[in-house]
Amino acid sequence: MDPLTLGAFVAVCTILVLFSGVSVALGLLMVSTGFLIAFDGLRSLELLPEILFGKLDNFALLSIPMFIIMGSSIASTRAGADLYEALERWLTRVPGGLVISNLGACALFAAMSGSSPATCAAIGKMGIPEMRKRGYPDGVAAGSIAAGGTLGILIPPSVTMIVYGIATETSIGRLFLAGVIPGLMLVGLFMAWSLYSTWRSGDRALLATGNYTWKQKLEILPRVLPFLLIIIGVLYAMYGGVATPSETAAVGALLCLLIAMIIYKLWNPKDLWVVLRDSTKESVMILFIIAAAGVFSYMLSSLFITQSIAAWIGTLDVNPWVLMGAVNVFLLIAGFFLPPVAVILMAAPILLPIITTAGFDPIWFAVVLTINMEIGLISPPVGLNLYVINGIAPDISLKTILTGSLPFVACMVLAIVLLCIFPGLATWLPDAVMGAAV
Repeated sequence: MDPLTLGAFVAVCTILVLFSGVSVALGLLMVSTGFLIAFDGLRSLELLPEILFGKLDNFALLSIPMFIIMGSSIASTRAGADLYEALERWLTRVPGGLVISNLGACALFAAMSGSSPATCAAIGKMGIPEMRKRGYPDGVAAGSIAAGGTLGILIPPSVTMIVYGIATETSIGRLFLAGVIPGLMLVGLFMAWSLYSTWRSGDRALLATGNYTWKQKLEILPRVLPFLLIIIGVLYAMYGGVATPSETAAVGALLCLLIAMIIYKLWNPKDLWVVLRDSTKESVMILFIIAAAGVFSYMLSSLFITQSIAAWIGTLDVNPWVLMGAVNVFLLIAGFFLPPVAVILMAAPILLPIITTAGFDPIWFAVVLTINMEIGLISPPVGLNLYVINGIAPDISLKTILTGSLPFVACMVLAIVLLCIFPGLATWLPDAVMGAAV
């Protein structure tokens, strides 16, 4: 069978298996094993254990469970509520300041936790009821938190970026830096829309502000600043040459656990066990997907599917930007149905040769890919953040949440367009800090 035809057949089978409800990792293993046996015979299975466990034999993978523990320890405390309350007190006189406080809290909490669902849950529990009480429409209250929560996979430290770096053998340090300016740009676009939406409504109730004394503004900072200092310290250690990403993640996880225990009195062994248990479950899930995706990539390469696709793309007389547009549409559709980690591990090994052949920077592409995954997190039918928000505020319908998040989806699309016009938004900071890539 022609490799391109075989590749289409593999794609269809993979989609059908994943839609059957099988877990992503198990589904990838089933498809990989089935095609290897069908076309290479039973002897091909001898290499599978080596490939499966060899994919996990990577020191950089240690950073994933460490960053997850770091985020889980923060999410298990009142840090999100305190962060939200601190920003509310400092931004209270800004028109539409409450929704801006929520978005700022989402951005900072995303940087601390690296998890979009955790960000939605932590900030949404405080932010949504407060905005509704102040008169903000349900769509604005829910949509802003759902969109702000997506920042967790872009602003460093990001588990998604780590997975992309491992899947494509790209510098994780550069990927983290590449997400900083686009992440801040997205926060700025979200806030700009919120200000415009508040001004357009003309509802004075939305402009009503509370009055806080300087004492009230300053007294909450000691509960928030330690976490922010840890993030700054982790990034400094990583880019100052003090330690590797895995080492800084381990130290950050330990410090976050200690602060959670000291400041938020997380002494109960049961609470600590929940943090470690949930972190272990999430880490094992991600690592299992990484290992299964390694087998899937081996199958595609062994059957010459990846090489044939790259060669076919190279022969096409197509404008590179038309090709990039097609890639973005593919990523958007994939993000509607699959979690970001699964899309990256399945698509990155196939797309990267195509992207580099077309002359695009792989670091820049990582940011574009991640923003596409952010859109998927607030898009049906599997928009995880939509269901997290619906769980927090069950009286707000999914339709209302989706409608409220659509303007923020437009902001993400605008961000992708700006990145295409000005790719330096993603590549300048990594080059400035770590030198030009060779």
